[in-house]
Amino acid sequence: MPVAPIREFLTGNPAAIPQTEAAAHEHPQAAEADMGLAIHQVDAFTARPFSGNPAAVMLLPEPRDERWMQLVAREMNLSETAFLVRRDGGYDLRWFPPAVEVELCGHATLASAHVLWETGELPADQPARFFTRSGVLTAERQGGRIVLDFPATPAEAAEPPRGLVEAVGISPVRVGRNRFDYLLEVEGDAAVRQARPDFGALGLVEARGVIVTSRSASPEFDFVSRFFAPRVGVNEDPVTGSAHCALGPYWSASLEKRELVGFQASARGGVVGVEVRGERVLLKGQAVTVWRGELLEPDSR
Repeated sequence: MPVAPIREFLTGNPAAIPQTEAAAHEHPQAAEADMGLAIHQVDAFTARPFSGNPAAVMLLPEPRDERWMQLVAREMNLSETAFLVRRDGGYDLRWFPPAVEVELCGHATLASAHVLWETGELPADQPARFFTRSGVLTAERQGGRIVLDFPATPAEAAEPPRGLVEAVGISPVRVGRNRFDYLLEVEGDAAVRQARPDFGALGLVEARGVIVTSRSASPEFDFVSRFFAPRVGVNEDPVTGSAHCALGPYWSASLEKRELVGFQASARGGVVGVEVRGERVLLKGQAVTVWRGELLEPDSR
């Protein structure tokens, strides 16, 4: 474009606007139709950006097929991407890591509630209600924290399957199993922090993931943990809310406490408050949005 038309274009002369831009000005509804879907990235179980567990959250105007959601999750390449669709009484919610959909996720649920309140989609004083593959889950604000009401998933004593202990690289003092994961208690939180699993071997274990945990050496926390899930495309999850549905009952029984605080000792780190209430577990934490944008993609439906 010659210099003069460029100057006219920059100063807003409609005659100098290229055809595609002019069409957008003349037909704003067409430009609006080309806008993408809003996407938010939230760090959960932390009050500081660039820590905790990042989740992508999308509020969809209508349901999308599973293949499309999995492709978006693979593109985001986070431990979870959450998809929300408004419905009577709340929101349908599904969670996708890069490899396969999961049945329960804490940090992306916390992030979803945070986005609903932050964007004004849901009034700040109204609880969020989610319909999921694990039943109805709720979230509400209490002071500066978000409190999730989740099902307890206690781990029962179990024999470790062949290859599990060798893949984790630590000898456990106890092993448990729930419907999602194996839980390994080890001696001392230094062993938890220093664990270096063989992810290739661990991915062969028939479970969503493996929780490694011990009592905390710091009085600030009751227990520490890490969570490894190469089978669903996440070698190490930074902070795993759903794992605390097993950790809460486990350490509540061991320490004889109903309310506990856990620290997940990943590189990013995060804190999860846990309150055990029979067959339910309250998970407590904070969240912060780190960026917002739009997903631009051709209509692949």
